[in-house]
Amino acid sequence: MGPDEAQQRMAELAKEIHYHNHRYYVLSNPEISDFEFDMMLRELQDLEAQYPLFADPDSPTKRVGGDITHKFEKVKHRWPMMSLSNTYSKEEVVDWEARIKKTLEDEVVYACELKYDGVAIGCTYRNGRLVQALTRGDGTTGENISTNVKTIRSVPLVLKGDDVPEEFEVRGEIYFPFDAFEALNARREEQGEPVFANPRNTASGTLKLQDSSVVAERGLDCFMYQVLGERLPFQTHEENFEYARKLGFKVPSRADKMFTLCRNIDEIMEFVAYWDQHRTSLPFAIDGVVIKVNDYRQQEELGFTAKSPRWAIAYKFKAEKVPTILEDVLYQVGRTGAITPVAKLRPVLLAGTVVKRASLHNADQIAKLDLRIGDRVFVEKGGEIIPKVVGVDLDGRKEIETIPLEYITHCPECGTELVRNEGEAQHFCPNAEGCPPQIVGRMQHFIGRKAMNIEGLGEETIEQLYSAGLISNPADLYGLTKEQLLPLERMATKSVENLLAGLEASKEVPYERVLFALGIRYVGETVARKLARAFPDVDKLKEASIEQLVEVNEIGERIAQSVVEYFGNEQNLQMVRRLREKGLNFESAEDALPVSEKLKGTTFVISGVFQKHSRDKLKQMIEQHGGKNVGSISAKTTHVLAGDNMGPAKRNKAADLGIPLISENEFLEMIGE
Repeated sequence: MGPDEAQQRMAELAKEIHYHNHRYYVLSNPEISDFEFDMMLRELQDLEAQYPLFADPDSPTKRVGGDITHKFEKVKHRWPMMSLSNTYSKEEVVDWEARIKKTLEDEVVYACELKYDGVAIGCTYRNGRLVQALTRGDGTTGENISTNVKTIRSVPLVLKGDDVPEEFEVRGEIYFPFDAFEALNARREEQGEPVFANPRNTASGTLKLQDSSVVAERGLDCFMYQVLGERLPFQTHEENFEYARKLGFKVPSRADKMFTLCRNIDEIMEFVAYWDQHRTSLPFAIDGVVIKVNDYRQQEELGFTAKSPRWAIAYKFKAEKVPTILEDVLYQVGRTGAITPVAKLRPVLLAGTVVKRASLHNADQIAKLDLRIGDRVFVEKGGEIIPKVVGVDLDGRKEIETIPLEYITHCPECGTELVRNEGEAQHFCPNAEGCPPQIVGRMQHFIGRKAMNIEGLGEETIEQLYSAGLISNPADLYGLTKEQLLPLERMATKSVENLLAGLEASKEVPYERVLFALGIRYVGETVARKLARAFPDVDKLKEASIEQLVEVNEIGERIAQSVVEYFGNEQNLQMVRRLREKGLNFESAEDALPVSEKLKGTTFVISGVFQKHSRDKLKQMIEQHGGKNVGSISAKTTHVLAGDNMGPAKRNKAADLGIPLISENEFLEMIGE
């Protein structure tokens, strides 16, 4: 066979193998035998070996892996990968729907699908070919694991049809099918290796393996559930599903009852009840169902909170509950000094993992349960993740000897007498500057993924550096040298260089995240963002009074008091000064600064689709000019910023209350743009 014939034959084989791969792994409806498929694949492999210049980078032979990835590149998501709010009861679904109807007031149809217990993934396709696959990461930035994802046979490398968008992203969930997971554990057992605990964690770990050939052998699978892009041809979530199916993706369908449309709470709960009962019959793990507003215009109307969409919610199935014996109670000290009692349990298998410890929350919870050492207790995983003690077998207590529990009075780490503030459930160790777990915890919070996110620096390294006497607060991190680090255990030249480079890179982290990283009590991500906008440099924030702080939208007296107390502490002020001298951002970037007070005293509701700016950008502009954003129209609303496809219910409500509707151009004139 000559070169021209070989190139043509390779193209024919690749097209045919992609087709049969889709029939087998996506449609579960093969047209040829495994032997015939393997023969075609082998022929293509032989031709690619003979004519490597003609080999397609997206050849189906790449499914077997073989590439080694030493480091996964971090890439910013084009669209944030947000998590969903969770609910565990019909009442909470009713409340969620009530909030939706308060905003929309139009008829709402809900799309219901399964909540796969796997790993979220975002795959970008350009000109019909898979070019990038990112993990969720922190929701803003993920890791590029494209090489490993390309080994998953239900993820198309090349899309079907000619009418494919130039570029788009499809999101889904990678999971470990039960049969593949059990086969993997059987192989490990035979080889004398420890078995894996559960499919979800094993799927996550597999996707981070450096050798893609190992990933290929494990048999991961993937369902897709959302297509994102510019000018895509659909208006509903259901149409989105069908579009993904047409392109060749594996998506749930009505035929297998894994997707349906519902018009009311009763229909939603019927879908929930069906899958709660039948989930064990599936060949993969699910931990609930996802409920979404089907109409995209309505989704746009509802918008997002800081962490999740308002138009979707996850109904989590009730956790498995198992009995075991309470052997002891230990006490942990958090970074804020909060004391958390932890049950030491007789090891027990729960939801796929062996549980030895469980949260007891606080002294009140222990008293409420009337816990005693030796009790037979019931343990479940809250949200299928964190084990907690939920009950005691009081009847069984007659048959066993138990020891009454007395809650500790002094810190188990530094011996300081504990305090309990009025109205708070937890006891606290007040020795913030001298209690080791608090000191270490604050530094671990500082380097966290949602805070400074320092590459090459993890929680164990913080403990190591503290134990070596090299650091005692976050500012010390920026004075570390290669000479100090190299003698430490597990500190080779490359890891030291990565750590120091990560510290240097963290100086670009924006002010709002630096503020969150400081660990001020009650100041989470959202509060830090609001404070950074209201007080665009740390000097203004340090000088702010409680009265000035509570004027900021959603900042209450408790948060304000905590901020004032933090900056009233000389050691905190000294640390902030040192961090600033090292080059960290303690003032807002230009695009985050308040621009004017032209909209001071106004309250806006944004509705519809806009031509010049996104809804998020418009909200930002309103806040930058001193205005306030709210989700629903009320008597307190001063303006409705109305775009295309605004719902009639909102339009009518605004008219009834006499609230003016302004266009995007009129709004831009108001702020002088």
